[in-house]
Amino acid sequence: MAQTSLIISTLKNTLKSHGKTYADVAKHLNLSEASVKRMFAQQTFSLNRLDDICHMMDMEITDLMQQVNDSTARQINELSHEQEKELASDLELLLITISVMNHWTLPDILTTYEITEAQCIQHLAKLDRLNIIELLPNNNIKIKISSNFKWQQNGHIQRFFRETIEAEFFKTTFTQDQEKLVVLNGMLSAESNALFQRKIERLACEFDELTKDDSSLPLGKRYGYTSVLAVRDWRFSVFDPFKKPK
Repeated sequence: MAQTSLIISTLKNTLKSHGKTYADVAKHLNLSEASVKRMFAQQTFSLNRLDDICHMMDMEITDLMQQVNDSTARQINELSHEQEKELASDLELLLITISVMNHWTLPDILTTYEITEAQCIQHLAKLDRLNIIELLPNNNIKIKISSNFKWQQNGHIQRFFRETIEAEFFKTTFTQDQEKLVVLNGMLSAESNALFQRKIERLACEFDELTKDDSSLPLGKRYGYTSVLAVRDWRFSVFDPFKKPK
């Protein structure tokens, strides 16, 4: 799934560099633009479709795969425990990190937060040294993390956000238009549980693709959302007093 996401992400970047839009792809494939957007979001490409899109740009699939390999060689998939510890120990640095990973510019950050330009540039320089970004002339920012970047499993950053989620995330009624909570309870076989987990992974990839699609929009048209997708073997502890002893 991670490799598929990387291929699609590279394809989208290549289309953009050739000045091609979803509308152009739709016309070339004789599909509706909505169908093309759904195809990219769900990553449901056949080899024939992929080949057709490459030919639209006078490319072969092998050319696209070479771009994928080149992109992977220049990007990082995860940070070390020491690097994550450094981020987690400085809340302001972590704030800047999350902002740039969400494609914020330096003016976006300075407009939104009470951070001086000097402080912000100092943090950006540290992120450059950590290889998370490349700080370009005029303080432009180039993100260097790969499309399948992950925080360390149970590392400093995951633990930080898990503690925050436990304390704050569910302090709402989930009744607003921009909120949704679905609680499911049932009994599954091990095979069905594995299938459901794969569907969660796919949905997470779609969320990530949508954030990338919207990254070119101005900050005023993008809003911060957090989605928690999880499944585990768990039963309501409130029912424990009714259990028979094993």
